[in-house]
Amino acid sequence: MRIDIDSYHEIVHTLTRNKSRSLLTGFGVFWGIFMLVALIGGGNGLREKLKSNFEGFATNAAIIWSQSTTKPYAGFRKGRSWNMVYTDVERLRQQVPELMTVSPVVSKWGITALHEDKSITCVLKGLSPDYQEVESPKILYGRYLNDMDIRDHRKVCIIGKKIYKTLFPNGGDPCGEQIAIDNIYYKVVGVDYSSGNISINGSSEESVYIPLTMMQQTYNYGDRVSMICVTVQPGISMKSITEKMRSVIARAHQVDPTDEQSVMIFNTQVMFSLVDNLFHGVNLLILLVGIGTLLAGAIGVSNIMMVTVKERTTEIGIRRAIGATPRMILSQIVTESVVLTAVSGLAGILFAVFILEMLEMGDTTDGVVGAHYQVRFWTAIGALVLLSILGVLAGLAPALRAMAIKPVDAMREE
Repeated sequence: MRIDIDSYHEIVHTLTRNKSRSLLTGFGVFWGIFMLVALIGGGNGLREKLKSNFEGFATNAAIIWSQSTTKPYAGFRKGRSWNMVYTDVERLRQQVPELMTVSPVVSKWGITALHEDKSITCVLKGLSPDYQEVESPKILYGRYLNDMDIRDHRKVCIIGKKIYKTLFPNGGDPCGEQIAIDNIYYKVVGVDYSSGNISINGSSEESVYIPLTMMQQTYNYGDRVSMICVTVQPGISMKSITEKMRSVIARAHQVDPTDEQSVMIFNTQVMFSLVDNLFHGVNLLILLVGIGTLLAGAIGVSNIMMVTVKERTTEIGIRRAIGATPRMILSQIVTESVVLTAVSGLAGILFAVFILEMLEMGDTTDGVVGAHYQVRFWTAIGALVLLSILGVLAGLAPALRAMAIKPVDAMREE
């Protein structure tokens, strides 16, 4: 069949216009998959960064401390001050068997630690060895407190990350060195390099830990404790035993067991549950936004293929006239749709991974990556498969329309 010059120019013009439309539609798919992958990767990084604030802290813990009473009880007026004592630790261990760890804490703020000509203000904490079940240390050098430190009232200490960097700027193992706190010298036996932001009475980075018995003796605390940290047995909810713990402590100190402001109990399980629910909602929102953007791109692909079929009516009619089967027409249109979505989607995935990698490199401190803003390999593969399926679905309607074109109608339109 001979094609005259005017028809040739018309075909070239049609192909050029389709190319521009295809690029615009491809950009829509590109942007959709980019948004989906970037949001998933960003959500993963945000979750990891937020969880790093809770690093090392037990998710099944509670913190108990005393405040002035707000209710009269047993002949006492409200507003009475009282303190928990070490005996309360034993009471909780004996009367609340659901508890796994019961660890007392004594702390003192605004303490200055000295080493040679270096000094830093810190928080001094008196702890027992089982406290690590509540807030897990990340020991860089040395060891943690042990039972012999408690029994013998040893003058030993563990220093936090910021204390270590300030007092020992040249680095290296500081174990065996002496630091002075209130004119008392303590031997450094460990360095805690944890950096979680949830800590008892001050950040672990700015804390110095000494044996609980040494703390009580040095500062004349006697039997008093600032707070008691507890964890529960596996499978038990902290909420179910909160009132039981409050009652055990309150009755021993002539405090109303219903006075929640007097015996304060902070349940960390509630906090972690809220965080988990928050990220479940964030993940759902990411999926809705990403998939919605992808569907918009797929609809764009379907529309451009529909326009392409309409403008190629004559070509399709001629192909049908010389023997092309409906299956061949269907295969051609669907293949074009899948290729358009797959190529655009793959480019979007690669660009999103590149941006996330740049973001991850920018969140690096002292050579340590703060959070991993990336998606899993199979997540990317799943997104690509989803794109291919959308490409097939987007090409079905135009393909069915192309199959319905009859050679006679195509010639008449020409």
